[in-house]
Amino acid sequence: MNEITVNGRIYHFDDSLLDKKLLNYIREDLELTGTKNGCGVGACGACTVLIDGVAKKSCVVPLGKAVGKSVVTIEGVESADGTLHPLQQAFIDAGAIQCGFCTPGMIMKGLDLLEKNPHPSREEIRKAFSGNLCRCTGYQQIIDAVELYIVRTD
Repeated sequence: MNEITVNGRIYHFDDSLLDKKLLNYIREDLELTGTKNGCGVGACGACTVLIDGVAKKSCVVPLGKAVGKSVVTIEGVESADGTLHPLQQAFIDAGAIQCGFCTPGMIMKGLDLLEKNPHPSREEIRKAFSGNLCRCTGYQQIIDAVELYIVRTD
């Protein structure tokens, strides 16, 4: 039996699922649908999750590569009482959410960036999101949201 931790909860699965994409396991088996399937080939970033604290595109990660690891999805970033993570709230307040499809992946990528660099420049933020596509916001509000988060948490 194989083991994976998702949002702090341990799950077991058998070898028949080792080749299943992590994205599909999260959405289909665990019924956590916040992580989106945008392209299925790792190009858009809508499926970004944190694996052992590092942003990864779950549509290209076989479940077998996540055995024994800790995965955090967008559902795992809010507080136990349901309060949004401050970065989620900053996205709302900065108008960085329009259709919302890319937002979970953007939040996860933003958390990865801020863990590595708590005070990135505007250009560093822009570069960090280069692998995540958004068709609605034009990215300015997303960058603004990260900057707003930084101001609020300093």
